[in-house]
Amino acid sequence: MASVKVFGSPTSAEVARVLMCLFEKDVEFQLIRVDAYRGPKRMPQYLKLQPHGEALTFEDDNITLSESRGILRHISHKYAKQGNPDLIGTGALERASIEQWLQTEAQSFDAPSAEMVFSLAVLPPSLPKQNDNGNGNSFNGKDAAVVNASTNRVGAAAGPEAVNQLSAHKEEEMLKLFEQRKKDLEKLLDIYEQRLEEANYLAGDNFTIADLSHLPNADRLASDPRSRRMFESRKNVNRWWYDISNRDAWQYVKTLQRPPAAEEHGKKNQQPH
Repeated sequence: MASVKVFGSPTSAEVARVLMCLFEKDVEFQLIRVDAYRGPKRMPQYLKLQPHGEALTFEDDNITLSESRGILRHISHKYAKQGNPDLIGTGALERASIEQWLQTEAQSFDAPSAEMVFSLAVLPPSLPKQNDNGNGNSFNGKDAAVVNASTNRVGAAAGPEAVNQLSAHKEEEMLKLFEQRKKDLEKLLDIYEQRLEEANYLAGDNFTIADLSHLPNADRLASDPRSRRMFESRKNVNRWWYDISNRDAWQYVKTLQRPPAAEEHGKKNQQPH
């Protein structure tokens, strides 16, 4: 049995990052699905690992972690000799660059992107698409997302109940939040555009955890016609996004984000590679 266990829902941005990294590194693991919307009471043993009910818990032998970027570092270092060898870099300068851009994602990209995802889940499909190129589909409420404001973590909503709950917010407030966070993110993407003029990826010529960490929130924004133009309108960012979002590992993570055909309460589901 695999020594690595991931507790959580693949629809959580935190969990999705970790799953992507595990697939890239070809690490055998167990995914133990925890229904974040009904709470961990369905799995009492989960509370022993994560008493605060966080979206993610990661176990590797006697190590237990709950912060996704720290887990990315752990996986990339411990399993450096298997799977993708480039995720954490080799030399000191390369690793310093990776760490710089990973911190940029955590400190400057995560919050505005998570709040934009939240706003898009609440705002109607008729939101003016100032930046849309006109060939996208309208927003589907069933794919809504919810944000934990204290952590900026994003996960797919359980269904119409979540949408109804969020619709109580004033639309004007959500629109204001959306527009402000969009401005913040566009300023950052302008910096990315310049950086990606010089290199294929944020930290250099190889795909690393610095790029990987952007995938969950960016995927939701790039998939929505009301926000995807932020990526499409920047040549280098668009090229980078197409590259990283079409990696086989990420495409497989997205298949795991679909609802299981049948729920098996408390059952451990080991995912094939």
